[in-house]
Amino acid sequence: MMKQKSLQKQKSFKPWKGRFYMIIMLTFCFGSLILMQTQYSRLKMFPLASHRHTQVPKIAFLFIARNRIPLDVVWDSFFKGHEDQFSIYVHSRPGFLLNKATTKSAYFYDRQLNDSIQVDWGEASMLEAERILLKAAHHDPLNKRFAFVSDSCIPLYNFSYTYDYIMSASTSFLDSFADTKEGRYNPKMHPVIPVQNWRKGSQWTVLIRKHAAVVVEDEVVYQMFQQHCRRRSLPEFWRDRTFPVDPSKEHNCIPDEHYVQTLLAQKGLEGEITRRSLTHTSWDLSSSKDRERRGWHPATYKLSDATPMLIQNIKGIDNIHYETENRREWCSHKGRPSSCFLFSRKFTRPAALHLLNMSVIGV
Repeated sequence: MMKQKSLQKQKSFKPWKGRFYMIIMLTFCFGSLILMQTQYSRLKMFPLASHRHTQVPKIAFLFIARNRIPLDVVWDSFFKGHEDQFSIYVHSRPGFLLNKATTKSAYFYDRQLNDSIQVDWGEASMLEAERILLKAAHHDPLNKRFAFVSDSCIPLYNFSYTYDYIMSASTSFLDSFADTKEGRYNPKMHPVIPVQNWRKGSQWTVLIRKHAAVVVEDEVVYQMFQQHCRRRSLPEFWRDRTFPVDPSKEHNCIPDEHYVQTLLAQKGLEGEITRRSLTHTSWDLSSSKDRERRGWHPATYKLSDATPMLIQNIKGIDNIHYETENRREWCSHKGRPSSCFLFSRKFTRPAALHLLNMSVIGV
């Protein structure tokens, strides 16, 4: 009887043991499956996130400044939230540092170039500063566009619109036209730079990567400009120098208004540019009593000038007329009529901050 009972107990335990082991095995297999799927998802996700991050093309903003960035607060508002779509490079006077003491925007911390030079207006040193900026920015392969920015320049629209406007175009934006009136071309540049390739325009350009490389690698045209493109000597700079025999016959050549335009013409690349600047400048034709100097410098917008109507009028410009070529450049974006300008200068700090507080710029 005892043997029979023990046998019955063993028989009754066996099914439960089998079920128990089966449940354990199923739980283990199910858990392993979930763990493997989680690990696979992570492995799949990380390369995509890394790939997505490393492939975002950037606009390199190349600031040319005397010392600090006076409108840093305006640009801080413009850049915020788009950290992976831009980079900043600042050419300031040698030894100047951008830190908490000199700028209110963290975006500009330590963005000054360590190999900057002393720049004088109307001299070839401005070209060297531009080339230093381009060379530094070109090291980053994600920088696909290179925008030169003045320290008195403001953005007219928000970052998203500006980025799309620039990146959707396959061309450089380069104010460039034949200089037939002012006689700035120096015959001594011939035959390296023939007169038919001589161009004039604004230094505030936006270059595609290919054209930035052309500027960085150029030595021939740059040397011609160093030797033969100089600003006309002015009485206040004569002092102990010999008085020019006939100042009117001096070639008044402002290097930064001719160099990039002439270089790209030399290289046969004018078919790859949109021949207008994206930076609005209003030239002051009345500030100087000297007729020859009228129009040499742009007008400066002060606090009293900073109104919504001013910005509206600038944004409303949809074409540019080039008198020397009898050419009118109609502005477009993605094949549709658009405003010509994304930036504008020259604005004082009070004027720019007033416009920012009214929410009429960067929108």
